[in-house]
Amino acid sequence: MKAYWVCIYEKIKNSEKLKEYAAKAKPAVEKFAGKFLVRGGKNRTTDGIKSPRTVVVEFPDYNSAMQCYDSKEYQEAHDILSGHVIRHHQIVEGD
Repeated sequence: MKAYWVCIYEKIKNSEKLKEYAAKAKPAVEKFAGKFLVRGGKNRTTDGIKSPRTVVVEFPDYNSAMQCYDSKEYQEAHDILSGHVIRHHQIVEGD
């Protein structure tokens, strides 16, 4: 069964750091066969906190999604975001 990273940004304090993160995170995601389904774009918040950005990444299975997140490559990218964004990141299994 496939798995997904669902990342909802609440606040982006430094868009340059977000770009730096994205450039470094992409190869890590691809290494674990992740595929970006949603990266920003037009959106409308219908309930909850208004979000300036949403990202959804599809992985072949839950284990791959977890391994990617825990990988050294992704964690190095993730560290770039520290203090520059507020976001909710969840790994979820689905069809």
